[in-house]
Amino acid sequence: MDVNVCFEKWLNILRIKNQWDVKLEMVSDPEFKKTGDFKIDCDDRKAILLLNERNPRQENFEEVMVHELLHLKLYPLDQITEGLIYSNYEEGSKAFDFAYAQFMTSLEITVEELTKCFLMQYGDNKELSYGRCKDMKSFDELFDGLKPLK
Repeated sequence: MDVNVCFEKWLNILRIKNQWDVKLEMVSDPEFKKTGDFKIDCDDRKAILLLNERNPRQENFEEVMVHELLHLKLYPLDQITEGLIYSNYEEGSKAFDFAYAQFMTSLEITVEELTKCFLMQYGDNKELSYGRCKDMKSFDELFDGLKPLK
């Protein structure tokens, strides 16, 4: 499927089109390390979805697109939560670092799970990407050097 057609499809499915003005931009800059990202102007409700066409870490652009668009959909909740963390914890403190890390991990897990759900229901390419797994340690490597439980 053409990337622009796919983009329009998902703007409609996720009901983003009437809330945000969103533009798709394919990035070929070798310095751009992410597979997908956003630039957001909250005041004007405009956003640019950036997709790495040169060196993507994921094989399924539709999956990446849905993931990033869900971040945009959840952006108000993201900003409220980050604001609460910044206003209640001293930046750099253990409490701040813990709260922020937990929030970001939970956000990514939630967005990824929702991405899988939407992709399985409405996706043209239902094949999940495993590109990020290539850079991760194997199960055995995670436990190298640990003492066995008795």
